[in-house]
Amino acid sequence: MAIEREDAFRAGMAGFMGRALVQATLPYREPDRNLPVWGRASGDMSLIIKPGYYLEQKTNQLESMGYPYGTIPRLLLAWLGTEAVRTKERQLVLGKSLSAFMDALGISSHTGGKNGSITRVREMMKRLFASDMAIVHGGGSAPGADFATRKFSIAEETCLWWDPQTPEQAGLWQSTVTLSEKFFKEILEAPVPIDLRALKALRQSPMAIDLYCWLTYRNFSLRAPTTVPWEALKLQFGSGAAEDKKFRETVRRALLQVLEVYPAANVNPTKAGLYLEPSRTSVPRLVKTA
Repeated sequence: MAIEREDAFRAGMAGFMGRALVQATLPYREPDRNLPVWGRASGDMSLIIKPGYYLEQKTNQLESMGYPYGTIPRLLLAWLGTEAVRTKERQLVLGKSLSAFMDALGISSHTGGKNGSITRVREMMKRLFASDMAIVHGGGSAPGADFATRKFSIAEETCLWWDPQTPEQAGLWQSTVTLSEKFFKEILEAPVPIDLRALKALRQSPMAIDLYCWLTYRNFSLRAPTTVPWEALKLQFGSGAAEDKKFRETVRRALLQVLEVYPAANVNPTKAGLYLEPSRTSVPRLVKTA
């Protein structure tokens, strides 16, 4: 594959993700809109998400905008992280047109309608940028246990001026997103390097995207072989599969896809969990990112 022949920096395809959303990940499927909060754990760290709300004019009632889920928010986070590292600016220009921005995300099919890609991209942008998040360390009932929280949002301000009816047409004003200070600071202080070609190849599977990002992140600091138990993996990458056997099979299938784009990862599923051996990262550690 081209990913093996030329590294991401030389190919101009190096990207970056924020560390917190690599350690604990977004939903794969849409959670119930009526849920006031959704969470996922990674070790003693939890990611807590609260959806944005709007006032429905017909009923004068607050309505949930829903949770960001699936592949598109992950592609958005990769684009945001990459642009933040590249420009060192909190305000990011999203592109001259919706079509151009979708191309930048790696979404080449631009379809309209209720379930088309154009509608889904706009919807997931609204959900991601309007939501509030928190990282919680500890939080258990054990006396004397360490405890820390950090609340943040992805975006402080969003302006989307594209017309979804004419996605290829440039807007009269620039569409922009201004990252929150906390999210921007985290990206610049500890970005996780990724290969954008890998994300494009894995875009049909949000779990494969998460496993890829997590593996290259773990390999940055892994110094000795370790086994990550299935119980911990289910908390971190829970796919909604209630049965342990089904979850393990889902992870195995996603891992096969990951190894197609990241063959240097020394990882094997065992009866106990995923067995990791120190491996080179997906993107070479040659360039200072901040």
